[in-house]
Amino acid sequence: MNADVVIVGAGPAGIFTALELLKKGSRQKIVMVEKGSSIENRRCPKSQTNKCVNCKPYCHITTGFSGAGAFSDGKLSLSYEVGGDLPTLIGPDLAQETIHYADKIYLDFGADTHIEGLEYPEDRKEIRKRAIQAGLKLVDCPIRHMGTEKAHDIYLGIERYLQENGVEILFGWECQNLILENEVCKGVTVSDRRTDMEITARHTVVATGRRGADWLEKLCAEHNIAHAPGTVDIGVRVEVRNEVMEMVNRVLYESKLVGWPKPFKNKVRTFCQNPGGFVSQENYDNDLAVVNGHSYKEFKSDNTNLSILCSHNFSVPFNQPIAYAQKVGELTNMLANGQILVQRFGDILDGKRTWQKELAQSNIRPTLPDAVAGDITAAMPYRAMVNIINFIQAMDHVVPGFASYETLLYSPELKFYSNRVKMDTDFNTSLRGLHCLGDSSGWTRGLMMSSAMGVLMGRKLAEEG
Repeated sequence: MNADVVIVGAGPAGIFTALELLKKGSRQKIVMVEKGSSIENRRCPKSQTNKCVNCKPYCHITTGFSGAGAFSDGKLSLSYEVGGDLPTLIGPDLAQETIHYADKIYLDFGADTHIEGLEYPEDRKEIRKRAIQAGLKLVDCPIRHMGTEKAHDIYLGIERYLQENGVEILFGWECQNLILENEVCKGVTVSDRRTDMEITARHTVVATGRRGADWLEKLCAEHNIAHAPGTVDIGVRVEVRNEVMEMVNRVLYESKLVGWPKPFKNKVRTFCQNPGGFVSQENYDNDLAVVNGHSYKEFKSDNTNLSILCSHNFSVPFNQPIAYAQKVGELTNMLANGQILVQRFGDILDGKRTWQKELAQSNIRPTLPDAVAGDITAAMPYRAMVNIINFIQAMDHVVPGFASYETLLYSPELKFYSNRVKMDTDFNTSLRGLHCLGDSSGWTRGLMMSSAMGVLMGRKLAEEG
């Protein structure tokens, strides 16, 4: 098969690359390769089975059109300060301008016009004052919340728009490798598990998301694509009653708090806050179960969940941060018999495991009912665990009750952004014809910044087409 542009991965970065090419009037032939399903065929059976059945050959929550975004909480962060390090490559002004542009596209496809986090200025000042007193930094970030169910509709509209305007999307095809000639990328080889096929193209865009970060890292090593080990995030998903988070939920909707707690002073941050939300499970390759969270626009729980992530950097002599995080996850999964582990914060401080009967008596009912009560400290590295404990106790000064005995910690929460591909400001890698975008590139974190990166890629390809 021949194409002008082949896009590997149908997540936000790949989607917005194709969208912008169309909006610029490009007549180039665009082929998108996605190993998962179309969004209308993505189904998580857990709603019927009440437990994760570890779908094969891939998890429908993390794989398919729109990537992990289809089953996420659907929050679009509208500040360049949130969402990764892309602004350091292209500049903060261009990053912010492109975020606004991408946001308008989401609005065109039906996103809610309301923006969270712009009201209640005096209450925001009070929260910021408490954060400063606790040694934390509050990052202002307006949020447009699509919601899990609305995100489905929005991405379905985008999927159909792309197909109706000539973008060929190959669902169920997995990229195996790059086609190289004299250090020039000429396309990719793909497989649907029955047939292998070559797709030749002038430009190859790899945008495989968090799910594909490990694969891209191996690809970079195999083909000597310039890259550097970056940061991997290891942490927990915290769940508390809505009453505890009431003020923060009302004023900020999502609190972006960052700290460098003693004694290690690693960066620790909150991420993906879901008022009235639900804790969820995702499955990655090698049967790795990780925890996440989402929230609906209409359907609400009695709890708020958010992640607390500790950043780890490795370089010498060890430089495989993704593999390190996977080992932490595998050990935690082992303790939970392949599922997610949950423990009360007070039990951690008391040095004891949590028992299922204790969860049943708690004010906080877990929204992930098949999580296994146990001891996450038996698997979590000491450095990460100390950072998390100290950060939670600092958070208690900002949100009284956050560090209560009954606060639930789910593990493992892992973010695989590690391999940072070296590129210029036009997203050209060390291999001519190859471009890497989104979370798997190591430059973005989350829906909006990945979408913005796709917009800029589409513009550049349209200019050359």
